[in-house]
Amino acid sequence: MEKENAIHEGIIMIRGKGTGFVTVPDEPEDIIIPTESLSFALDGDFVEIELQKKVTGKRREGKVIRVITQKHTELIGVVQQKNGQYILLPDNRRIHIRPILKEATKTHESMKVVVHIDAWKTPLSAPIGIIVEVLGPAGDHETEMQAIIRGGGFSENFPLPVSTAGKELYARKDAIFADAVTATQGDNPTRRDMRDRITMTIDPVDAKDFDDALSFLTLPNGNVEIGIHIADVSHYVREGDIIDTEAQSRGTSIYLVDRVIPMLPEVLSNDLCSLRPNEDRLAFSAVFEMDLQGKVQSEWYGQTIIHSNKRFSYEEAQQVLDMREGPYLHELMTMMDIGRRLRVERYRDGAISFDQAEVRFELDANGKPVRVYAKVRTETMLMIEDFMLLANNRVAEYVYNHTKARGRDAAFVYRVHDLPNPEKIEELSIFLHALGHELSSHKGVVRAKDINILLTAIKGTPEENLIKTATIRSMAKALYTTKNIGHFGLAFKYYTHFTSPIRRYPDLMVHRILRKHLDGVHIKGNDLIKYERLSIQSSEREITAVRAERDSIKYKQVEFMQDKVGQTFNGIITGVTDWGIYVEEKESRSEGMVRLASIKSDFFEHESRKYRVKGSRTGKTYTLGDIVQVKLTRADMEERVLDFELVA
Repeated sequence: MEKENAIHEGIIMIRGKGTGFVTVPDEPEDIIIPTESLSFALDGDFVEIELQKKVTGKRREGKVIRVITQKHTELIGVVQQKNGQYILLPDNRRIHIRPILKEATKTHESMKVVVHIDAWKTPLSAPIGIIVEVLGPAGDHETEMQAIIRGGGFSENFPLPVSTAGKELYARKDAIFADAVTATQGDNPTRRDMRDRITMTIDPVDAKDFDDALSFLTLPNGNVEIGIHIADVSHYVREGDIIDTEAQSRGTSIYLVDRVIPMLPEVLSNDLCSLRPNEDRLAFSAVFEMDLQGKVQSEWYGQTIIHSNKRFSYEEAQQVLDMREGPYLHELMTMMDIGRRLRVERYRDGAISFDQAEVRFELDANGKPVRVYAKVRTETMLMIEDFMLLANNRVAEYVYNHTKARGRDAAFVYRVHDLPNPEKIEELSIFLHALGHELSSHKGVVRAKDINILLTAIKGTPEENLIKTATIRSMAKALYTTKNIGHFGLAFKYYTHFTSPIRRYPDLMVHRILRKHLDGVHIKGNDLIKYERLSIQSSEREITAVRAERDSIKYKQVEFMQDKVGQTFNGIITGVTDWGIYVEEKESRSEGMVRLASIKSDFFEHESRKYRVKGSRTGKTYTLGDIVQVKLTRADMEERVLDFELVA
């Protein structure tokens, strides 16, 4: 445990009306930053904090010394009038300040705007903001989507110098490719020509950027060579150049319901770097000799040239396998068999099977949702996942062993997943018991295989999705770091993200660092500090992107339900509070609230330990996981909320 006055850096999370939390190494819990100690920090800022003296029986507190990097250069929200002044109510409820808007007028009221902070004299006073852009009326579709994008600090458009740099790269593509061909020649080639292998991509039907491809070759000894080829973004985007700097800032591509906000300019993500069919492409590859039982006999890592012979959608590849006829049937069948063996071995070793149905939308020409459905996971999707996990695991293990054999630190960027917090597991166990399920654990320590036993037991039950969500929330969050602690959820001692450099910045870092290790380049301490800071930043950008994606889903779910007010639906109770019951509608997975005050048949009280509400007169109970019928009474687009009433 750290001493009083110790200084640390980290991302601050601010919750409620203004309480901050910062994760500090070797501290059992996040450090609490009281409102009066936040200084000028906002949620998501990278800050320097000073630890305060530990008080017995209380969580450790700290105070913000300075804001190192601001997350929010602009705030998005709705203009409201309060006490004769116009203020901003931020869309992001984690922003605890309410800026007073200088020069705002009546015309701005109820509009969604972009605000810059002009002055902020003291931490506990209201900042002064200036409206720099009006996005449009609150509740309008395009206004709300732009607000989600801008609110996460993202932008659909790239700065002109970045777009220009992308076009210049594309104009030089032939010369760049010629240099790559040259690298395959000579006594010490740094790139391998693998264009003679049968190679294919298998992706969603609407995919535009192809990060990964698989190649297949039957070897004379009866084994097979399987190449996992990843777009060689690092050959085009060089460390520190203008495209790289922009990609660092973005950290990830964002997949909203109706659009993709790419990390790289489209000329790179959808063309130059994309492993498109029937075109020679540069890749960074993990090539394995495997026996037919899925055991790796040898491995090779390096840059390659490939040629994709076929672009499959998941459904097309699945049809070939199901019908046992079509292009590359033998290759697909063999890879599927090996993928299944890898999957079985992974689960046997303790990997957790957290498959959850993803919500998908069918939109009309105006972007209005006309259908909401659960995405069907084909086995070809699982097969691709099997090989990507293999590559990510083996690359990380290779770097660790490669560097240790040379007496060097295993400098790398890992994707880690810590052991669950025992307190959260205890809470989960109580929650599960209330639903009639048990999780084997000892004082909050749980084994991955016991979680899998639970997930198997609930399969097909009405509360399956609810329990999976609760279990995921009890887990630690996966993140990027240069400090390897393994991946609990996947049961891997070594794990990284190697397979998606078009859409994830850490993967691009991994390619560059792997190349340095292959070339015998020593990675200095200052570089490691830089990689750790970029890892922290990338973890934070990932969280923000996921939040934006969920916000867009929530918005579209409310929009889908808007013309269904008065209709009756089947749902499951997903939450119980002092003021109401949360219900998730079965088909669209839209969640809304039944307010206790709306239940006229009785006076209901919340029994928190039993996860239910109970009628004081009738004894009627509504418990977490119960199936209920509800009527939709309100769909508020601006607030993104649904109100239900119970149907007797």
